[in-house]
Amino acid sequence: MRNLEVIYEDNHLIAVNKKTGDLVHGDITGDEALEEMVKEYIKIRYQKPGDVWLGVLHRLDRPVSGVTIFARTSKAAERMSKLFQEKKINKIYYAITERRPAQLSDRLVHYLIKDESINKVKVKNNEGGGAKKAELTYEVVGELGYGILLKIDLITGRPHQARAQLAKINCPIKGDHKYGSTITYENKSISLHCREMSFTHPVSKEHIIIKADAPYNQNWKPFIDLMD
Repeated sequence: MRNLEVIYEDNHLIAVNKKTGDLVHGDITGDEALEEMVKEYIKIRYQKPGDVWLGVLHRLDRPVSGVTIFARTSKAAERMSKLFQEKKINKIYYAITERRPAQLSDRLVHYLIKDESINKVKVKNNEGGGAKKAELTYEVVGELGYGILLKIDLITGRPHQARAQLAKINCPIKGDHKYGSTITYENKSISLHCREMSFTHPVSKEHIIIKADAPYNQNWKPFIDLMD
């Protein structure tokens, strides 16, 4: 088991800073999933006998990094799932794109259909045909010769949403070859990071803010000071 970066932990929830390349939940690849790493961490830290129960609340795509929250109790899992469904969890992402958007800030509303056969989302401007509404706001917060830093408030949480919507406005995320990037990284990562999630704690009712530092690599380092 690789070292986990645990960024929040209490009796009901645990959050980690997911690394690019990590699976949140196991799939047909058979690669070790973050879910199992967190279970092992809890088992060792709290000396728990037998199997550890853990609730997967949401998923970040494998090439994406950042805040990933799990539930440690069924009560928290049920209540957190409801918060996600009701869009009561504020999600802030940062992305480095290859091109500057036409508008320095904007609200994007599209309708998405996922093609499971190729694991890719198609973007439409109008609803219908089973497409699901996707909404986000963004602002340009930095620019260097090799990329544009966008701060994104992900209002809905559709699969591949930020990736597909930014590609739709001709601003593919760096490294995201699937959605039009001309750049491919050796580790197959993309420059999309879930920086922050904030919400009302499902049990204590306190306001919780969980933040995850972006990967400290050559791509992100020049922008670190621009990220809240």
